[in-house]
Amino acid sequence: MSTLIELKNISASYNGDPVLENVNFSIREGDFIGVIGPNGGGKTTLLKVILGLIKPTAGEVVYNREKLKKNRIGYLPQIAEGDINFPVSVKDVVLSGLMIIKGHSARMSSEDRKKADYVLQELGIHHLSNKSLNKLSGGELQRAYLCRALIGSPKLLLLDEPGNFVDTSFEQGFYEILKDLNETVTIMMVSHDVGTISTYVKSFACVNRKLHYHDSGRITTEQLKAYDCPIQLIAHGDVPHTVLKRH
Repeated sequence: MSTLIELKNISASYNGDPVLENVNFSIREGDFIGVIGPNGGGKTTLLKVILGLIKPTAGEVVYNREKLKKNRIGYLPQIAEGDINFPVSVKDVVLSGLMIIKGHSARMSSEDRKKADYVLQELGIHHLSNKSLNKLSGGELQRAYLCRALIGSPKLLLLDEPGNFVDTSFEQGFYEILKDLNETVTIMMVSHDVGTISTYVKSFACVNRKLHYHDSGRITTEQLKAYDCPIQLIAHGDVPHTVLKRH
């Protein structure tokens, strides 16, 4: 299993306040990593450092240039209220995912539109192509933005709290889609729902300024304590829950 990205002694801060500290971590091809940790622990910052959106204050991010070009990393950020209210069609949102490759002023070709049709079909929302973004349900919106992240045929997919805007009726179906995608795409997903994602992920990265990697999709409360990741796992029958401890 080859390494796609290696983080070496990475530190990062906002306005002088440290957020990440001496992070050493490798993303291996084929992995499905669940990124967990407390609010403010540095999870989103970690993704942005990998994407090059934030420059680390120390350390180095090493990319496997043979595997990863600028269009080979897909990104699904946290969805904000403004993203929903913007009056644009689903297909146009998906096509906007090609702008990093083609440039913001480039015209979309018939081949680009075929790519958009393909990913919309694959994720089961092609019938929504001409629907306005502000008319979608939470689950439909989530899939539309995932299509945008996938249209460039990424080798690595980064997801930041993808379940935030989804009702529970869509959630399991969405994770099943990710599980299928993981057959060809490496995935790194930030989530607070440890109990649910443990069914799908292959490993965990516990982020609380420092990063501890756990090479398994099963993780216990005792291991979380050892990683200084203040999350408790609680399960009632077949329904998993997570509770964030005081921190």
